[in-house]
This record gives sequence, C-alpha cells and structure tokens, in this order.
Amino acid sequence: MSDLRIGGHVDQADPIAEAASRKATLSQFFLGDPQGWKAPVVAYAGGPTALRSAAEQAGIDLYVHAPYVLNVATSNNRLRIPSRKLLQQTVTAAAEIGAKGVVVHGGHVLKADDPTRGFDNWRKCVDKLDITVPLLIENTAGGDNAMARRLERIAMMWDAIETASGSDAVGFCLDTCHAHAGGEELATVVDRVKAITGRIDLVHANDSRDTFGSGADRHANFGDGQIAADDLVHVVCEAAAPVVCETPGGGDGQGADIAWLRDRVR
Repeated sequence: MSDLRIGGHVDQADPIAEAASRKATLSQFFLGDPQGWKAPVVAYAGGPTALRSAAEQAGIDLYVHAPYVLNVATSNNRLRIPSRKLLQQTVTAAAEIGAKGVVVHGGHVLKADDPTRGFDNWRKCVDKLDITVPLLIENTAGGDNAMARRLERIAMMWDAIETASGSDAVGFCLDTCHAHAGGEELATVVDRVKAITGRIDLVHANDSRDTFGSGADRHANFGDGQIAADDLVHVVCEAAAPVVCETPGGGDGQGADIAWLRDRVR
C-alpha cells in the first residue's frame, strides 16, 4: 500500500503546510468553529480558489469535518433545521475548495424517541441536500440513542438513507477509536461495515485511551492506548481507503503516527 493517502486532522489556516510538516498526502480540517453555528469560512490566505489550487499543485487531498454541533437526526426542530442548513453550507464550501468529502457524525435522537425517527430524519436530510462532494457519515463512540454507534443502528440508518434521492453520494467514515469504544470488534468491523454500506470511503485511524465498550471518545497516539497495533493495521489494510490520524500532539504526534502506520502497511 505504498500509494496510501494518509494525513492528519490539522489547523484550518494552512492545511497544505500542515500536510508538509507531517510528510502527509492529505489534510482534514474544519471550516470555522467546530462548536459553533456560524457559516463556514475558508481561513486560507486567498480564499477557496487559492486553497484549491495550492492543494492540486502540492498533491494534497482535502477533507472537511462538519461541526460537532450538527444533529440532523434529532426530533428537536430548533436543532435539526439549523443543522441541515449548516450541513448544506459546509458541503457547498467544501466543493469550492475541491474537497474529497465532508465527514459528519451520525447524531442521536431524544431519550423518549423511537430511533426510527432519527433514521427517517436522515432520509429527509439526504433527500433535500445538494450533495456536491461525498457526504461521509462517521460512526460514533457512545450514546444509547446514537444513530451510528452500533452496527445494527447503522444498518437501519443506511436502509432509510438508500431510499432518498442522492443517496449514492453518501459514504462511510470508519473511526477505529469510536468502533473500539463503541463495542465493535476491530478484527471483523471492516467486513461487517461493508456488508451494510457497501463501502468505506475514509478511515479515522486513532488509538483509544479507554477500554473496549467504554463509550468514551478519547483518542490516543498509536501504542499509547488500548487498541492492539495489529488491529489498527488490519483495519487500514482491509478498508483500503484514505486515512486521517486524529491523534494528539499536533504535527509531531501525528507525524510520528503517520510514519508508524506507513511502516506497517507496506
């Protein structure tokens, strides 16, 4: 896998320089405040056109992570409606910079809700979105009411989404820390995800600070957490998709993790 596209989650100001500092071939980043509701902005000097051109010249693939506050599954109109709007704005902005995809969490429903409401809200969301770059739904680590923690929930969500217009532009991002913390065995998770979605478009390769099934979303550098090295490498090799390291330590920490992974997937 010498052609593996791999990089880190980086500061949005200059994702090209951030990739170079990690000896990476891709960068993932936010377009604005991950905890806020303001419309996305491209912080790169020169704006979207300049970033797109610089990425093409440097051979760097760009991925955008949608804000954490988004929850298109919820029955709470005051959260779901602005979530749909911000997700559309994020997808549109990502297309302007030539991003390969937008990563978004699966969200959750309210405690008293039937989960099927969340699946149907995802269907409605996809049906109304103008998906100009692939929308990659990411599995999550915790929450009894989460749409994308357990594979059986992901299967029901996927069944709903597949009936929507534009569903062919919806893909999947597999996070190793989230799967481990969510109680899904990494040794078999790739095959089980592909049996549901038919695809894995991106891998978030992260070690986990916490134990299997803990429900805790706490990333660790490779070798510092609870996930066996062989399991991390196995997921990357079996998924055969681009990889983002969302591990601690900035350029140094992620750079070491990227080198660690490259040495093991050749």
